[in-house]
Amino acid sequence: MKSYFLRRLLLIPLTLLGVTLLVFSIMWKVPGGPMEEDLQKMMGGGGDKKGSSTRSREQSGTSLTPAQLLELEEQYDRDKPMLRMYAEWLGLLPRDVRSDMKKVAAAFPKDDSEVAIAMPGTELEVKVSRDSAGIRVTPPESVDFTGWQVRVQSPEEQAERWKARVPDVPLKETPPFRAVLFKPAYDGLLQGSLGMSKNYQEPVWNMILDRMPVSIFYGVITMFLVYGICLPLGILKAIKHRTWIDNSTSVIVFFGYAIPGYALGSLLVVFMGARLGWFPLGGFTGENFPNLDLWGKIKDLANHAVMPLICYMVGAFAFLTQIMKNNLMDNLAADYVRTAVAKGVGFRQAVFRHAFRNSIIPVATTIGSNITFLVSGSILIEKVFDINGFGLLQFNSLLERDQYLVMGLVTVSALLMLVGNVISDLCVALVDPRVSYS
Repeated sequence: MKSYFLRRLLLIPLTLLGVTLLVFSIMWKVPGGPMEEDLQKMMGGGGDKKGSSTRSREQSGTSLTPAQLLELEEQYDRDKPMLRMYAEWLGLLPRDVRSDMKKVAAAFPKDDSEVAIAMPGTELEVKVSRDSAGIRVTPPESVDFTGWQVRVQSPEEQAERWKARVPDVPLKETPPFRAVLFKPAYDGLLQGSLGMSKNYQEPVWNMILDRMPVSIFYGVITMFLVYGICLPLGILKAIKHRTWIDNSTSVIVFFGYAIPGYALGSLLVVFMGARLGWFPLGGFTGENFPNLDLWGKIKDLANHAVMPLICYMVGAFAFLTQIMKNNLMDNLAADYVRTAVAKGVGFRQAVFRHAFRNSIIPVATTIGSNITFLVSGSILIEKVFDINGFGLLQFNSLLERDQYLVMGLVTVSALLMLVGNVISDLCVALVDPRVSYS
């Protein structure tokens, strides 16, 4: 069994690599992202002209220059091939980093082989010269230039990138040589960094850690309530099958099957929140939460949590209850239970000592997925109740096409899912002695 779980754990990095590569490729290839929107605005296609044709752009011309296009690509990290950028995100290759997340560039004057670039953080300049022998960099004497590098982009390279991005608009004139001052560093997943959000200008790790406690709060409470209610209720329904207890609770169970959590949340917000005023319409806490005493904070937090917890529980409540009931009924009808009762074993002992352990095996397989839900939360439920948690962060990152934020959230969610699957297998092995994984 140890070797099996060791192999499963060793497969996690490979699976995670495949998941992140697939998502990174999709985010890279799908059109209509923030860079395309800014590019269209710079070309005169923003606002009401967003649907203007290529032919009209060719006739009217564009104010976009090759230098602006290069700066836009560098701003959104589209100035290198996809696999190179993915390797930089992983931390296998160094990326161009700066404290202000911007590169400093300058175009060579016409018929001149020297250009000056402002040194970041100072009022001094770095002189870059080019000749047949190569590139020569002259940094300021009073500044530590360790780690800084300069690359020169030729007119041909700029023309190729222009043609790749704006194939329908011809380049009016040959662009000049362009020098870029940057500082490469290994700053990726292997170094414990998930990058910087382009829209929020915050480290992705900080954004995830700030919102994860909210989702953990709802996830932990939901997990305790679901397992604390579903298992006893499933046992009771199996023992009292076709009685009024079973029939009355089945109404609630089938109601949970029929309505999604986010749809129930919309109804609760309208009726219990807006019309009756029993609970706040949304949010994790109230506006005056910091000014309340301890009991007031607990009351305010509980008041805001009632409706979301109902929505979190409704789906899992119905699912686990029926699993527990159906499996316990199957085991109670099995030959080994009837034999135990025939030998004089009491009914209570036959249920909890013999049938219950075999019935809990399918429930153990759901623990892994619930661990993922414990942290990631629900996107739609957090959106309905305006809860600023992990799920709502995923929703906003997809809407805004924030690539590094999406990649960070996918990495955390996929890692939790993979670890959860291993934990599910471990739980099955603990409750079922027939499983050896050898």
